[in-house]
Amino acid sequence: MAAPPPRRPGGRPRIEDRPKPPWHPFPLVELCVLLGILCLVLGFLDLGSDRGRLLLLCGMALGSLAGLDTALREHFAGYRSHSLVLAGLPGVALAAGLFFAGVPWPAVVVGALAGFGGAFWWLRRAYHRKVLR
Repeated sequence: MAAPPPRRPGGRPRIEDRPKPPWHPFPLVELCVLLGILCLVLGFLDLGSDRGRLLLLCGMALGSLAGLDTALREHFAGYRSHSLVLAGLPGVALAAGLFFAGVPWPAVVVGALAGFGGAFWWLRRAYHRKVLR
């Protein structure tokens, strides 16, 4: 298990200590963001058709996956905490599952908040365990 990155005297890690992806030096995340932006622009230009809506969906998905990859790597390497951002994923997934299961709205909201809160607590503890070692 790798040690957390060294800290500057002010307590913040240096940009050079950011964890590298397994595919480094190939810019996969940057290409996903670029392709996502391209899909979003093309989708907005053709908003009235099914193809335009599909391009918008693909653009949002590519941009979200690129951000999720970076947030996961930085969080679990102890570089920077992304607990709030990462906790949103299980909260939204739980809300979507409850919504499509036909659960009443108050239960969807309570379930989403519980999933978000539990994930936030677990992610925050995981980050502090990594940094305080």
